[in-house]
Amino acid sequence: MIEKSTVSQLVEEWLQGKEYFVVDVNVSSDDKILVEIDHAEGVWIEDCVELSRFIESKLNREQEDYELEVGSAGIGQPFKVLQQYYIHIGCEVEVLMKNGTKLTGVLKAADEEKFIVSVQKKVKEEGDKRPKLVDEDIHLAYDEIKYTKYLISFK
Repeated sequence: MIEKSTVSQLVEEWLQGKEYFVVDVNVSSDDKILVEIDHAEGVWIEDCVELSRFIESKLNREQEDYELEVGSAGIGQPFKVLQQYYIHIGCEVEVLMKNGTKLTGVLKAADEEKFIVSVQKKVKEEGDKRPKLVDEDIHLAYDEIKYTKYLISFK
């Protein structure tokens, strides 16, 4: 069986000097290898092909048969690594909290412990006839949420 650590090391070797980062490396018990990478400006198919060929050149098919898939992290999929939060600062995201609350707003900041989403809520101030939308920053720890993902909008 091909070890995940072996594949991860090969991916890291290929990434040296590139602005890509690893989102996930998975090796199943039947040697199906899945590698997900990402980049602030998106992932080019040519780079996925190059990484796939690099990994294949370092593994021996005579010794171990495997299936290899290299691709980008899905645009509507939940974030898996902190770097995905960083590259989506300023973008609209959807957050599902563990208590079932769903938030939609703009990702304002992120660090190792928490992230901030600016959401709009209706507030009726004294003397006003109608409520108006105001921005509110919500500070969230990663252990409070089920997922965060980039919100695709067709507006």
